[in-house]
Amino acid sequence: MKHQYKILAINPGSTSTKIAVYADETCLFEETIRHSAEELAPFARINDQYEFRRQLVEKALTAHNVKIEELSAVVGRGGPLKPIPSGTYIVNDTMCEDLRTGVQAEHASNLGGLIARGIADQAGIPAFIVDPVSVDEFEPLARITGIPEIQRRSLFHALNLKAVAHRVACDLGRDYHSLNLIMVHLGGGISVGIQQGGRMIDVANPNETGPFSPERAGAVPTGDLVKMCYSGKYTLEQMKKKLVGSGGLVAHLGTNDGREIERRINAGDKYAALVYEAMAYQVAKEIGAMATVVSGKVDAIVLTGGLAHSKLLTGWISDRVRFIADVLIYPGEDELKALVEGALRVLRGEEEAKIYR
Repeated sequence: MKHQYKILAINPGSTSTKIAVYADETCLFEETIRHSAEELAPFARINDQYEFRRQLVEKALTAHNVKIEELSAVVGRGGPLKPIPSGTYIVNDTMCEDLRTGVQAEHASNLGGLIARGIADQAGIPAFIVDPVSVDEFEPLARITGIPEIQRRSLFHALNLKAVAHRVACDLGRDYHSLNLIMVHLGGGISVGIQQGGRMIDVANPNETGPFSPERAGAVPTGDLVKMCYSGKYTLEQMKKKLVGSGGLVAHLGTNDGREIERRINAGDKYAALVYEAMAYQVAKEIGAMATVVSGKVDAIVLTGGLAHSKLLTGWISDRVRFIADVLIYPGEDELKALVEGALRVLRGEEEAKIYR
């Protein structure tokens, strides 16, 4: 009988902490611990929430009769760390320091690695993170822009896209590193990237470029954007919000809910149909652009994320791009499962844990 690994996965968000315990690939339990505004109000910084959230995670384990001593490893969602290659990383002291200080940004996901380390240390077991948003595998060509002071940055939905790429390789019966895949995450933000030899060598940063999405503006005409910035009508924070948070579908239609938009379309709302299809059109254009990076040698185009459940949206995209390669649809995003899969690859010796420096 093969060895069984029991793994705790932790995914902190702004108002919740999602946890799950797996025995190998089998989920034993999953729970979302919600945090009210009143509960979080006393904490001046996100890092100050560490003890509060860790205790809630340990309380949930007790409620589900899971002892820390039974665990093989703890894995947390990785925050915006320094740019690093894809992989599963040991949560070491250097990483903890960068998570505490918010080396790239303060974000609730920074607590994932910290809580994982805090619980793992009690049992003398490893703590990991897997594929944080700051995964950077760009080729030098991909970084250059027309303004020397500005470089293109690799920030994308790495955890979901990398996990799904592994599943695609398994389903196709191919080696993960042998595939050229155009990977598309369809969610509140939309990431479109090209993965070659297991590395995401180019990607449209959903906060700055590429297609607009439910909450983000994507690439917009730069001249008009500069004029808006200097019009005197908007503050810096208001402009940043226009780009990320209240752009895209929210700006056009007042909602980020694809299901609501499709209800409007079915009720005859022509503007909703126009905007929704325009988003699909821009996604398709970005897929076409990524195909050129590998000279059109694409094994598959993969659509994933919450909006990949929409047959309307994925149909519009597929109709425009299936001439490039077969379109595979893996709807949803299971970040807890993705974290566990990354930890299992290391525990089983399929990958070597990486060291953060």
